[in-house]
Amino acid sequence: MTSSSAKENYTAPLGAPTWIDLGTSNLARAREFYGTVFGWTFEEAGEEYGGYVTALVDGKPVAGLMANDPQWNMPDGWTTYLHTADADATIEAVVAAGGTSCGGAMDVPAKGRMAIVTDKVGGMLGLWQPGGHTGFEVVGAAGTPVWHHLATRDYTTAIDFYRTVFGWEMNVESDIPEFRYSNAMFGGEPLLGVMDGESFLPEGVPSTWTVFLGAEDVDKTLEVVVANGGTVVRAAEDTPYGRLAAVTDPTGAEFNLASLQD
Repeated sequence: MTSSSAKENYTAPLGAPTWIDLGTSNLARAREFYGTVFGWTFEEAGEEYGGYVTALVDGKPVAGLMANDPQWNMPDGWTTYLHTADADATIEAVVAAGGTSCGGAMDVPAKGRMAIVTDKVGGMLGLWQPGGHTGFEVVGAAGTPVWHHLATRDYTTAIDFYRTVFGWEMNVESDIPEFRYSNAMFGGEPLLGVMDGESFLPEGVPSTWTVFLGAEDVDKTLEVVVANGGTVVRAAEDTPYGRLAAVTDPTGAEFNLASLQD
């Protein structure tokens, strides 16, 4: 695991995280919360996009927010999207490797093509084939994605799945029972990780993708989170990868905070 340094005008490599969005049961509350915590401004896509809202940092897109349709029967939460050149072909590869397709690919007019799938170990993720929308354009800065990881009780199966489907080149970060973790490398740079969660994920809990958002001061950001209706899941702690914490927003969507790399 590592924290990305700030990059502007960013385009994710194929197979790497390229976008995140939030499905929320209270879109207005989410806008207020994230706008206060991270200083996000918002751009509404219009009715033809189902009320989708794009979050901006310094005028550049970093995340999306949308209403959580009760018909989906899903808790509020963040979804990580991986960059693909062909969403339909990637869905075929997902299914062939033991994953599932959640409804197939769909066109987002003038933006790209998207799909939601689950991997072989039950982790839900998105696929994004860029058109006019290339994904988040800033990473590694305050209020932007700085890291992503998958926690799973079936670590080896997960890594094999993503190697097969996305061609990830894996680098072992740690291989001891207390902390088993591998990074996926892109052009020699780690951009995401897979964590062995057998010791802390309850039996039957699906594998989970988590986004880490950058904070200038993690402890102060935690105070703002709590003051605006969020909760602290894991208090701030210093790690070899920076100061980290886990929180939820006011409707229970979980994400992590990470200090910024110098």
